[in-house]
Amino acid sequence: MRVLAAFTAAAVLGCGLAVAADPPAAPSATPVKHPSLKVCNKQADAKQLTGPSRAQFVRDCRAGTSTRAS
Repeated sequence: MRVLAAFTAAAVLGCGLAVAADPPAAPSATPVKHPSLKVCNKQADAKQLTGPSRAQFVRDCRAGTSTRAS
């Protein structure tokens, strides 16, 4: 029984050390090229767009293409 408890404790400790040894993810060096949907929707709200013109604006915004001045 002691062997099983010692083995379990070693396994838990070993897993904890393995997780702690992983370095945190480094931030991306390249900037995000396409704005998020949230950003594009806020811009569409600011322009008071509705219907198909809003949908087209959001698609263009997400694609990073130039948008129409509607």
